[in-house]
Amino acid sequence: MTPSSDTRELAAREGNGVRVVLHWNARRNALSVLVEDISLGDRFVLAVPPDRALDAFYHPYAYTGSR
Repeated sequence: MTPSSDTRELAAREGNGVRVVLHWNARRNALSVLVEDISLGDRFVLAVPPDRALDAFYHPYAYTGSR
């Protein structure tokens, strides 16, 4: 995912080959978490409510639902 000019990276972390990035889109006033497994090349993006953004950033797999 390439963030647009309306998107800001708020936080990022990486460990054990997994990169997690919290983005905020100013135009839509929306938050999302990008999770990328660097070794496998897999990735997914989660739309998250503002009051759960940091929790989703630190525990993204808990927000994947039936994934």
